[in-house]
Amino acid sequence: MTPLSGKRILLVIGGGIAAYKTLDLIRRLRERGARVRAAMTGAAAEFVTPLSVASLTGDRVYDNLFSLTDEAEMGHIELSRDADLVVVAPATADLLAKLAHGHANDLASTLLLATDKKVLAAPAMNLRMWLNPATQRNVATLRADGVLIVGPNDGDMACGEYGPGRMAEPMEIVAAITSALERDTTIALPPGIGARPAGANGALAGKRVVVTSGPTYEPIDPVRYIANRSSGKQGHAIARAAAAAGADVALISGPVNLPDPSGVRTQHVETAQDMLSAVNAALPADIFVATAAVADWRMAEAGAAKIKKGNGGAPTLHLVENPDILATIARRNDNRPKLVIGFAAETNDVLEHAKKKLATKGCDMIVANDVSPSTGIMGGDTNTIHIVTRGGIDSWPTLDKDEVARRLVARLAEELAAG
Repeated sequence: MTPLSGKRILLVIGGGIAAYKTLDLIRRLRERGARVRAAMTGAAAEFVTPLSVASLTGDRVYDNLFSLTDEAEMGHIELSRDADLVVVAPATADLLAKLAHGHANDLASTLLLATDKKVLAAPAMNLRMWLNPATQRNVATLRADGVLIVGPNDGDMACGEYGPGRMAEPMEIVAAITSALERDTTIALPPGIGARPAGANGALAGKRVVVTSGPTYEPIDPVRYIANRSSGKQGHAIARAAAAAGADVALISGPVNLPDPSGVRTQHVETAQDMLSAVNAALPADIFVATAAVADWRMAEAGAAKIKKGNGGAPTLHLVENPDILATIARRNDNRPKLVIGFAAETNDVLEHAKKKLATKGCDMIVANDVSPSTGIMGGDTNTIHIVTRGGIDSWPTLDKDEVARRLVARLAEELAAG
């Protein structure tokens, strides 16, 4: 028996050169005991034949939204839900756009819109298409909606270019499928619409969680500010994961270029002082996760007008320390959350700094990571973290930030349950 034994996978094959890899993906899934049904777009049939796909799945291929036979035997609604997970590979720019914006003008897009199961997408496209702001916006929207993403990888393109856009290899997708199936893959409807509320039976059901995310902007004058390179991706992912686990989540976000997570109450702030005020207002809570990269200093007095160049050289900036949000919440005498978690983004001596921070801040856990420029973590989609507690250090492998969030939330739920 393997983790995939008996699992039902609906594979949506998009029209891209990487479609040939889906034949190996089907074979790998079948070897591990999974049952695979395939739906193909019209363009996909230009790259692999439905006969090849059907031979490997052992089932017919679905490709026509308006087939009367399909509607009599298995309509698109049933097909979209008779699965444990929906996998889109290759997930072309067109399919990602349709899914992000709720289009349903063919069988593939209709299945994706009608499913009540989680969707795992393996993007594949030309590097320019992948890096296009429209595609990046669509991917950010899909992540916020809970769609799982695997890849793409860097590599040679069929068009002769090199860069990000190659579909993840079949075994990478198999690993992502296995990971996704370890969690509840059913998407719940809103309360009162015929299904339990999202996460109502989750590990954090009935709990309150406050998360800070992103950077803070500390004004120097009306046009300049002190900030850092935090993207907010990890904090927003933690807020989404906590909401998916059933928590009532308040997200206090600094300035980021990310959509507000669905199912989460988001408050936007700019400065560290504003963030602390918002956190205090959001309490009481069971868990506080201080993911935000708060600026350590601010101007003693910000300029009322733009500071101009003068003959005296560069101006002297008089700085004062910002409030320490993590330590302030951890040391509260009233309404202190049961679990207070801080983040330590370091560029050297990561574990030493994290252990010192744990000792001085009064929190219960530090999540430490190396954010040296070479790691690509600041603004990237992956993270390599170390969980530092008074009981020791638990180092995790490099993971997608959404997966980091899910694992961290699961651990916090266990800590909370253990008292």
